[in-house]
Amino acid sequence: MARLAKVNRRSVYYWFNQQYLKTELIYQIGVHIKHDFSVEFPHLFKPDDFAQVDYQRGPKSGNELSHQNEVSYWKDKYLETLEKYNLLLTKMAEKYTAEIESEMKNRSDQK
Repeated sequence: MARLAKVNRRSVYYWFNQQYLKTELIYQIGVHIKHDFSVEFPHLFKPDDFAQVDYQRGPKSGNELSHQNEVSYWKDKYLETLEKYNLLLTKMAEKYTAEIESEMKNRSDQK
């Protein structure tokens, strides 16, 4: 279960020690173990909630696409920030090198 849900085993143990689970978590567990929980929890789910699941690929909703877009956004944001940081480091290194070269030239001129 932990491997399918991409969480550690402690999380799964924690879930099953809880008196109440979030509806979304019950749904995800049903998807991962390929079980329609609308039978056990008719007040939470309708049979067609689980009918929308392609058990080979997971939910057919836009959640997966939305998550992928979010991951892509943050990855791009991270790379952009990293590039700016590298540019800043390069400029600082160039400035520091120029100052050292200038100081060395001044010392050699004084001798």
